[in-house]
Amino acid sequence: MEMLVTELPGPAVGVDLVGRLDTLGVDAVETRFNAAALAAGRGTLIDLSRVDFVSSMGVRLLIMAAKTMKSRHQQLLLVVPEGPVREMLETAAIDTLIPMFVQRQEALAALAR
Repeated sequence: MEMLVTELPGPAVGVDLVGRLDTLGVDAVETRFNAAALAAGRGTLIDLSRVDFVSSMGVRLLIMAAKTMKSRHQQLLLVVPEGPVREMLETAAIDTLIPMFVQRQEALAALAR
């Protein structure tokens, strides 16, 4: 699992994940992910467009981030194109906790609001 953190316009950060968000993937990025994604006072855009698999550990990582961000009144958005990863997240009802967008530009526009 690879992770790239980028500064986005306004008080926001982008976290791009690449690879498999399974037990090994979560173990590889969890500490850095939490430090970047959950920074106080910032919105976060998590781009999963280059993730090809999400396990229950990956779902847990996203749920914990969503709960933390909600308690801080911060925005958390996901970019998840159509396909198996999106289907898995919808089955796990992640879309009821975190707004999901098919394209990055849509998510960036929502983050700017």
